[in-house]
Amino acid sequence: MNCRHGDFQSPALPTELPRPIRACRQSVCSFTAAGKVFYLLALTLASFFLRILYNGLKYGFLPAILSPVNRSNQGFIVPFHSPIPPTLRDLDALRNIGVRRVIMQALVTGGVTGAVIGLFRLAYDHINAALVHTIRQHDLYDPVVAAWIFGGLAILALLALLALRLEPLVSGSGIPQVELMVRGQMRMSWLRVLLCKFAGTLVSLSGGLSVGREGPSIMMGAAVGAGVGHLWGERSGQSLPRYLVGGSVAGLAAAFGAPMAGMFFAFEEMKTILSAPMLLFTGVCALAAWFVVQVLLGFGLVFPFAQQPFIHWTQWWIIPVVGVAMGVLGAFYNLILLRLTLWADHSPLMPRPLRVLLPFMLAGALLYLCPQVLVGIGFSTLQLESLPLPLLGLFGLLAVKMAFSWISFASGVSGGLLMPVLLMGSIGGACMASGLQSAGVISPEQTATVLTLGMTGLFAGSVRAPLTGAFLLLEMTGSFHNIPTVVLTAYIAAFTANALRSEPVYDSLRARCLDLAGAAAPSDKNGNDTDASGSATQLQK
Repeated sequence: MNCRHGDFQSPALPTELPRPIRACRQSVCSFTAAGKVFYLLALTLASFFLRILYNGLKYGFLPAILSPVNRSNQGFIVPFHSPIPPTLRDLDALRNIGVRRVIMQALVTGGVTGAVIGLFRLAYDHINAALVHTIRQHDLYDPVVAAWIFGGLAILALLALLALRLEPLVSGSGIPQVELMVRGQMRMSWLRVLLCKFAGTLVSLSGGLSVGREGPSIMMGAAVGAGVGHLWGERSGQSLPRYLVGGSVAGLAAAFGAPMAGMFFAFEEMKTILSAPMLLFTGVCALAAWFVVQVLLGFGLVFPFAQQPFIHWTQWWIIPVVGVAMGVLGAFYNLILLRLTLWADHSPLMPRPLRVLLPFMLAGALLYLCPQVLVGIGFSTLQLESLPLPLLGLFGLLAVKMAFSWISFASGVSGGLLMPVLLMGSIGGACMASGLQSAGVISPEQTATVLTLGMTGLFAGSVRAPLTGAFLLLEMTGSFHNIPTVVLTAYIAAFTANALRSEPVYDSLRARCLDLAGAAAPSDKNGNDTDASGSATQLQK
C-alpha cells in the first residue's frame, strides 16, 4: 500500500513489467532488518513468477494451463474467450482503486450478503420447525394425513420445477456456475438468480431432500455481489470477478459462520489469484457477513459439541486411518454422484418433471421407512456424539443417507452438496468411533473429535480443498485446539482421493455445465445466443 495516498500498488500484471524493488522500499520502512530481507525475498520470487505469467500470456501457452476444464482423454478443452482472463483484468483495475473505496464496496457486499443469508437461515429454521411439529402432532398412518403429506410434497416438487423453468442456472449447488462466471464463461441475471435460488432452495429443504444450503448461499452471495457491482456503476463486467468472489466468500461465511473457511474457499477452490487488494476485499466481505449473521442475528456454532478433547500422541495413528477411509469414501461418493447425474441428464426415461418429482416422493416414503435420514426428524450430528447406536445400524444409516443424497442431487433441484457430505462424514466418523470404543482405543469423550475428523476427511476427499474443509470444521465446532489433527486428516484424505484418480466433485460438475451448454448450442434455431459462455437458458436442457 502506498504510505502517502493509500492506493494499492499490487505486483505488475501481464500488461506491464514488474516494478523495481527500490520503489517498494518505502512501504517497509518500519520493518526490522529480518523483515526487510524476508520482504525482498518474497518480492523477488513474486516478480519471477509474474514474469513467467507475462510470457505465458504473451506467447499464448498460459490460457491452456489456466483453463478450467481440460479432459484430454475426452477431447474436451475449453479455452478462454479473451487473451487475458477476467480476474487478471480485475486485478489491473484494482490497482487504481483507493483503499477506502475497496473497503466500502466490500462492506456493502458482505453486509447485504450476510443479511440475505441470515434471512434465508431464519426462514428455513422456522419452516422446518413448523413442519416437524405438525408431523409429530398427527398419526402418519392415517390415510388422510398420508394424502396430505404426499400431496404437499407434489406441490413442492411443482414449485421446484417452476424455479428451474424461470432460471435454469439455479439447478444444483451453484458453485460450478459461479466459478464459470468468475472465469468469464457464463453470465447471469443477478436479481432473478438471487430470487429463484432463495425460493428454490427453501422448497428443496422444506421437502426433506438431502441437499445443503452452502452452495446456494455461495451463489446467492455471488448474485448479491454482482448486484452491488452493477448498482455501484461498474457495468462493464471487467470488475465483476471481485464482486463474485467477494460475494461467494461472504455467502460461505454467513452460511456456516466461518469467515476463514470462506477466505480459503476463494483462493483454494475458486483458484482466485492471490493479491493484496483481493485479500483485503474478500477479508472485509467475510468479516462483514460474519458480523451480520453471528453478532446481529445471533446464530451460534453449527456443531456445538459438548466436548472435543485432544487425541493423545499415542492415538495419532487414528488420523491416517480416518483420512484414508474418508478419502476412499469421498472418491466413491463422487464417482456414483457424477455417473447418476450424467445418466439422468441424457436418459429418455427421466424427463424433467419426473426427475424433480422422484426425490420428493422418496422423501415421503423415507418418512415412513427410515425417518432417521431426514433433516429435523432423524438423527443430527450432535446426537451422534452420545447415541449408543450399534455399528451395523450406523453402516445402514450411512448407506441410506448416501443413496438419498445421490438421488436428491441428480434430480437437478436447487440445493448444495456440502451439508449432506458433512452429515455423511459424521456418520462415517461415528462408525469408526464405535469400533474404536469397542476395542478400548478411545474414550467416549473423544467421540466428537473423531466425528470432526470424519467430516473433515470426507469434505476434503470429495471437494479436494483440504484447508477449506479443515477450517470450516474448526469454525463450525469451535475446536481450534485440534488444528494439527484436523488439517492432517484433511490432507491425507485429499491425497488418498487423488491417488485413486478421482476428480474433484466441483471440477466434474463444472465440466458438466459446459457440456450441457455446448450440447444445447447447436440446437438453437431461433437466432438466440448460442455461445456457451453467455446463455444460461442452454442449461435448461
